Amino acid sequence: MSAPAIRISALTKRYGGVQALARIDLEIGQGEFFGLLGPNGAGKTTLISALAGLIRADSGALAVMGHDVVTDYRNARLKLGVVPQELVFDPFFTVREMLTFQSGYFGIRGNRGWIDEILHRLDLSSKADVNMRTLSGGMKRRVLVAQALVHRPPVIVLDEPTAGVDVELRQSLWQFVEQLNADGHTVVLTTHYLEEAQALCGRIAMMKAGRIVALDTTANLLSSVARKLKVRAGRPAAALALGGAAAGEWAEFAFDDPADIETLLARLREAGADVLEIAVGEPDLEQVFVEVMRRA
Repeated sequence: MSAPAIRISALTKRYGGVQALARIDLEIGQGEFFGLLGPNGAGKTTLISALAGLIRADSGALAVMGHDVVTDYRNARLKLGVVPQELVFDPFFTVREMLTFQSGYFGIRGNRGWIDEILHRLDLSSKADVNMRTLSGGMKRRVLVAQALVHRPPVIVLDEPTAGVDVELRQSLWQFVEQLNADGHTVVLTTHYLEEAQALCGRIAMMKAGRIVALDTTANLLSSVARKLKVRAGRPAAALALGGAAAGEWAEFAFDDPADIETLLARLREAGADVLEIAVGEPDLEQVFVEVMRRA
């Protein structure tokens, strides 16, 4: 049986009086597109830093493709590519030089073909011989993605990869990453753009205060929140009297089964609410996230 792409066992990390990670247990299978979500300070970046070997956990264990990040760190780091949240770069090199040096850190020679492909797929070919310090913030973020991929790691961690990035780059980046995932790469994404996580991730973990407070498939998480029937009525008070929640000019009614809509509308007609317009609102990940954080 093959090892999971990432295995985290009873991981704990404390900074003084702050419990950054509190006995995290998590397995991510090979080939997954996995979302790691949470508010600022939830522990996501601490978890990623421990996985990448940038910090040492107080207790617990982490492994990438079966390689322990402490006792077998060379192989663990070879299997992992991380796109950091911060824009960290060397101002003395061109884009191509940076990627060539990055290849050398992993003992890879003759990597020009793959570097050229990455540059092309990330729309960086025209900037290949441009000094890093002259690039825009969005271009620098593209280079960080290229750096994480230069050694062809089977596991890719993207920590807020589209923060401050224009819409065109965001779309092209996700097309590239989705293709990598389709080719068998495991992708772990942290993002505050919840619509991205909803569209891309098959499974999601939500963190708060150093703990995982929700872990399930995206479909199951979405189904945990009731759908809403939105009604604009000529007599709003009559609609609200039946238990609807006010939402501007609309009243909202939660329902689980589409068959409930007919019953709700019949009740509204009987109450004389004078229905002018209706709309069905499907739950989204933002609603789920807010509800999970509130309960946690």
